[in-house]
Amino acid sequence: MDPFKNNELLTIGTFLPLVGVVIMMFISAAEEQLHKMIAIVTAGATLVVGLITLIQYDYDASGQLQFVVNEEWISVINSNYNIGLDGISLPLYFLSMVVTFLVAIYTYGNMPDAGNPKMFLMLMLVLQVGMAGSFIAQDLILFFVFFEIVLLPMYFMIGVWGGEDRQYASLKFFLYTMFGSALMLVAFLAIYYKTGAESFAFQHLYEAGAGIGRNTQIWIFTGMFIGFAVKVPMFPFHTWLPDAHTQAPTQGSVILAAILLKLGTYGFVRIALPMLPQGAEAWAPVIAILAVIGIIYGALGCLAQTDMKRLIAFSSVAHMGFVMLGISTLTVTGINAALFGMVAHGLITGMLFFIAGSVKHRYHTLEISRLSGMLVQMPKLGWLLGFSAMASLGLPGLAGFWGEFPALLASWNPNEAILADQLDLYRVLTVIAALGTVLAAAYLLWLYQRTAFGNPNPEFVPNQHAHSLSAAANDDHHGADIHDVTTLEWIAWTPFLIAIVVFGVYPQLMFEIMDPAVVELVNVIEAGVG
Repeated sequence: MDPFKNNELLTIGTFLPLVGVVIMMFISAAEEQLHKMIAIVTAGATLVVGLITLIQYDYDASGQLQFVVNEEWISVINSNYNIGLDGISLPLYFLSMVVTFLVAIYTYGNMPDAGNPKMFLMLMLVLQVGMAGSFIAQDLILFFVFFEIVLLPMYFMIGVWGGEDRQYASLKFFLYTMFGSALMLVAFLAIYYKTGAESFAFQHLYEAGAGIGRNTQIWIFTGMFIGFAVKVPMFPFHTWLPDAHTQAPTQGSVILAAILLKLGTYGFVRIALPMLPQGAEAWAPVIAILAVIGIIYGALGCLAQTDMKRLIAFSSVAHMGFVMLGISTLTVTGINAALFGMVAHGLITGMLFFIAGSVKHRYHTLEISRLSGMLVQMPKLGWLLGFSAMASLGLPGLAGFWGEFPALLASWNPNEAILADQLDLYRVLTVIAALGTVLAAAYLLWLYQRTAFGNPNPEFVPNQHAHSLSAAANDDHHGADIHDVTTLEWIAWTPFLIAIVVFGVYPQLMFEIMDPAVVELVNVIEAGVG
């Protein structure tokens, strides 16, 4: 099958999860095991379609859109069902399928307590539709629809199956994202009308957007910036993230960290920069400054945390700062680093949230001060936490390094054709951002030292409780509840662990796919500014 001919592969890969949702609708909620199996089979079938897409993809033409479908959709506003895949979107599109499948497997043995399992699994599959669709959309309205589809399932996942403050966290997540989306939609409409109201197609707007006046571009870019920055989330729009992560069930946290945050950074790369190149030129130094503030602020925020999940959430603010710093350089190296960083962060932080969820299942707490001696009680889980922490702090040889190091290289030498007069600013920011890597080592090693080393807390060791708890309370913290990594957890986690090592040792595997498309993208930006 020729990937440049019209075919239905992307449509099937995106909408197949809805088949599972429809089947579940006709099955009683009491059939919990059956619902879990349907979710796993549906997510697995979707992943198989993703693998077929990988096999049929023409890697020699990674800079061009493949599997393109362009059908009439809403003719009254010139919006088409326009989809396609290139080197920028392929890794993220496939990652969304892998994460959903592995989360479905994990859920088989770790269903959140509250609420209805049937609804939880249906929401997870709907979430996959929105995530995959956002990465293949080549039309602004279609992108916006998929972008918003993601919002509701995550709102309910946090609000129904979350922790004690779930209502507050889910409402905050919803309001922040809706506020950003409203401004983003206004920006989309503005660019549509300013380019002659002919089409919402990305390709058309790449060519026509550059013709908009500089000041107008800056104003439209502002709307897109806020919309995408809330989703990333960039400082100072980040405050919803620690609450959402801390209260979300493990599955919600993993999907949020692995895929949902990438919709914002992907939006910058795919939409904002190439459509509004002069707006990007004006905003780039501001994005760089906010990104570096986010790196340092996120790291300092981590050092202040007492909750393991909240610490990992603040680390996301810092890591996404490196992604945004790479994007702000407007260079091939920087945007490649940002795209690699998105995938690496998805794998590593997804893994950290999996581990945090398993710690919560065993100890019934994530308070760092109460956790110790994990390497004694659960050596395998302790070692996995150590491995993930090393990957997260950017240890060379693991995937995290290739998201951060090239971003720092790029920020030392931002795009000379566009940002020559900002060179001194970027070099100062590079030095400050490099300090952020030292802080990352500090908070991650500090977390690891306090939770994994030392002797186990007597509270969690059978017959050695520090306090005379009642028998009922005793059950909640009984040592018998503490067991090492289960078979199901190994199945769900091993692909993450392998990918972290493979991409760390051979990053070229991903860079080769992304680079041709990134070169095309930077050429569009430079032509628009020139």
